Amino acid sequence: MTRSATRIPTGPTDPATRRPTRRAVLAVALAAASAAVTGCSGGDGGSAGGARRLRIGYFAFPSGDLLVKNRKLLEKALPEYEINWIRFDSGASVNQAFIGGSIDIGALGSSPFARGLSGSSPIPYKVAFVLDVAGENEALVARADSGISDVADLAGRTVATPFASTSHYSLLAALEQAGVTASDVKLVDLQPQAILAAWQRKDIDAAYVWLPTLEELRASGTQLVSSKEIGGSGKPTLDLAVVSDELISRDPEAIEVWREVEAEALRRIRSDPGGSAEAIAAELGISAEDARTQLSQGVFLTPEEVASAEWLGTDGAPGELADYVTDTGRFLAEQKQIDTAPSRQAVRDALYLKGLPDGVA
Repeated sequence: MTRSATRIPTGPTDPATRRPTRRAVLAVALAAASAAVTGCSGGDGGSAGGARRLRIGYFAFPSGDLLVKNRKLLEKALPEYEINWIRFDSGASVNQAFIGGSIDIGALGSSPFARGLSGSSPIPYKVAFVLDVAGENEALVARADSGISDVADLAGRTVATPFASTSHYSLLAALEQAGVTASDVKLVDLQPQAILAAWQRKDIDAAYVWLPTLEELRASGTQLVSSKEIGGSGKPTLDLAVVSDELISRDPEAIEVWREVEAEALRRIRSDPGGSAEAIAAELGISAEDARTQLSQGVFLTPEEVASAEWLGTDGAPGELADYVTDTGRFLAEQKQIDTAPSRQAVRDALYLKGLPDGVA
């Protein structure tokens, strides 16, 4: 994080103080969902086969998204919907899915989001929630036998990262800070699992990637810098939740309910780290202990912080997230990764703030 959270106003969180009719109905659904988290039973949670559908893109990455998926929080809150979860490996593929109209909601890093807003035909989507702020859960690691001890040593070496991702952005920032240009390094575009295979074959000297692949690289490598450090130096990255313009027009109430369960997941990560780790472990195929360790490396905001001036903001008062994304786009343009950076107004227009903070508190 780049700023202290202590100055962020939290406000009231009692659902009974706002919009009681819809809240009362939703509270019943969330209570059932919460019981499923603590009980760790999973339940069936399937849709009722109605015509309405939500297609959600997600990453196999320790986050509240995986908790929502595993414990079927959204299915319980929207029983009349068909909920389809679609796994993606990188933000570039999520952008393509939005362009193709094949998903309604998707997890997306701040760097690929800035890319999506660039150019003359920006992708028709908007940020509606913040999943997490990158911390020690994304990092640059060099093979222990490579002789690389700092970022400057990467000159002339082969470094892998998923292009158009937050890791790619942070890698470029790390190189710039070390006085190394991207052309000084042989950059290879690989997805996380391909990075692991290339690492094991010793085809690459270093990689910038996220969990859980990152944890496997650390076992036989040396961490050079993390996204927490890069963010602290002025270039933070975030995992955002983005909704299509078509869904905003068609079904804003579904977005509000989805926000509610994502907010519930953020609260559960704090109040029930053990149960949350078990749910995420089941999704990742790792032990609960490993899941808990990986969760501890991310920065998870409270729902009130998400809607604060420091991050997403509220309807009529966009937060500093607009500045972060604008700065990201400007940096990507300077690095020749995109032709033209999106303007700050374009970024502000791509924040879906209707219903905040009510929609997350």
